[in-house]
Formats: sequence, structure tokens, C-alpha cells
Amino acid sequence: MNPAITTLLLLSLGLGTTITMTSSHWLLAWAGLEMNTLAIIPIISKQHHPRATEAATKYFLTQATASALILLSSSMNAWKTGQWDISQLSTPEATIILTFALAMKLGLAPLHFWVPQVLQGSALPTAMIISTWQKLAPTSLLLLTINSLNPTTLITLGLLSTLLGGWLGLNQTQTRKIMAFSSITHMGWLFTALTINPNITLITLTIYLLLTTTMFFMLIMTTSKTLTDLGTTPTLAPTLLPLSMLTLMSLGGIPPLTGFMPKWLILMELAPTLPTISCFLALSTLPSLFFYLRMSQMTTLTLPPKTILMEHKWRFKANTRSMTPAIIMATLILPITPLMMNLSP
Repeated sequence: MNPAITTLLLLSLGLGTTITMTSSHWLLAWAGLEMNTLAIIPIISKQHHPRATEAATKYFLTQATASALILLSSSMNAWKTGQWDISQLSTPEATIILTFALAMKLGLAPLHFWVPQVLQGSALPTAMIISTWQKLAPTSLLLLTINSLNPTTLITLGLLSTLLGGWLGLNQTQTRKIMAFSSITHMGWLFTALTINPNITLITLTIYLLLTTTMFFMLIMTTSKTLTDLGTTPTLAPTLLPLSMLTLMSLGGIPPLTGFMPKWLILMELAPTLPTISCFLALSTLPSLFFYLRMSQMTTLTLPPKTILMEHKWRFKANTRSMTPAIIMATLILPITPLMMNLSP
């Protein structure tokens, strides 16, 4: 793709998200979401491969359906209240429709079926954009309407996503599909955090974006598309070996790494009032932890030589210096948790 066209699409992507995040009118927020969707579709389909075309089509149909539901929800609310302001969402029917529309955009269960297929059909950098940047605009709408959302619906969708995201990721061998189910699981934790506190929600989103971006950068640098490819990491980039292990275990939420912080904060706030749901949430992390540890094992254990069956990869000098800040934040933020909570308004 022409670099000028790529730059224009990326600028449109950033502009669409910015419009949605800064708008207070439903039509303006909807226009930002549509701009975001239309900008990412050529980026997904730029590989000129049938799987990429299929991924772009599925992404467009899903996002267009969700945007139509958002427009329907805002129109219903404006019909009954006469208000187009985002924070003035007061109709129960419109609230439920909006919740499911944003859940579809974010890829929560049971509206998650498009996420693994779209990420598998995209290149690794595009999959990283879909898993990180594309979550910002819908999450900003959730935060703007947080006082109107139904807590029971949020917890139900969140618990279902954490359970299904972990279980469905167990038998996957493609790294992009594993990251897709990881995204579904983390979005479930995000929806659960919405019922507690906006500050915890922001912390959960920030840490998810940080960890996912760091992991995708490592996959891009080692061109690892399958679990078998991860076995060549020690010979390709030895310096990335311990760093990828720490990032994977941080994604799994193992203390004392950064990924433990949002789960700890959510369970600490949720356990006194909803102990049963807190128990199910804690148990739902075990399947996810299993496939993260399996990825760590495949990364650390060198594979036997398969020169015929495996494509040869040249060893290269990994540019880990540019990734050092991201890796430090992805693994070492947990000790400053009290400071982050005290700085929250």
C-alpha cells in the first residue's frame, strides 16, 4: 500500500477515535465510530489474500450492525426524553441496546465470534491495532454513560466473557487467535470493573493496552504466528526470551507482575458484596493462565531441529532498547498501586 494512503488511513483512525472520545452528542460520537470503522477496513484487507478480505468483510458487518444499534438506542432515548446528550441516557430499553452494541464492538461474549476470525485474517500489526486502539472509542462511551448502565447486565456479560475467553483459548495453536481470546477475557474484566469504579476501569484498560501492545511487539519482532514459531525465539532473539516470559505471565495475572493489579483491585472491591461472582471470576483466570504458561513453555524450550518441516529463520539483533519502557511498565508497576489509587480523583 502507498505510504501516503497508509498515513491518511492512520490519521483517519486517530481522528475518528478522538471525535468519539471528545463528543457529547450521540450523532457526533456515531460519526466518529463510523470513521474509525471505514479507516481500518483497507488496512485489514491490504494483504490481497482471501482470508484478509474475509476478515475485513466480517469486521465491517459486525461494526456496522453495532453502530446501527447505537444509532437506534440514541434515537429511542431522544424520542422519549428529547435529549441527544450522551450523559442523559435514561431509557431502560435504550440502555440495554447500547450495552449490547458496545459489547459487540468490544468483542464480549456472546457477541465475540468475529474477534478470533478477524485477528487471524489480519497481519500482526493490524491485529495489534484492532486489539488496542479500536477499544478506546467504545470504552469512552461506556465511561460517559456509566451511571445509566445496568450492573446486572454488565456483570453477566463480563463473567461470561472471562469464562468463555479462557476455555475457548485452550486448544488454540495460532498466536493471533490466542491474543484474540485474551482480549475477550480482559474485556470481561473491564465490564466487571465498570460496575465498581470508573478509576478501576481506567486502570484495567490502561494495563490491558500496555500488556497487549508489548506482547504484540514481541510477536512482530520474532514473526511468531504459531506456537511452533515461539520455539525459535531463543535462537532468533535471546534477549527477548525472559522478557516475553514475564509479559506472558503478567497477562495471566501472576503476582508480583503488573497484570495482577487490575484483578486484585476488582476482586477486592467485589468480594464483600458479591462473593460468589468473585469466586467464579477468580476461577475463570485459570484456563487463561494455562494457555499463557503454555506459550511461555513453548518460548523457553528449544524445539528439536526440523529443517524440512519448519521454515528457516535468520537470527537478528533485536532492538529491545525501544521496548524497554513498555516492558518495564508491563512487569513492574504493581508496587505503585497505592500511589495510583491515591492519585485518582
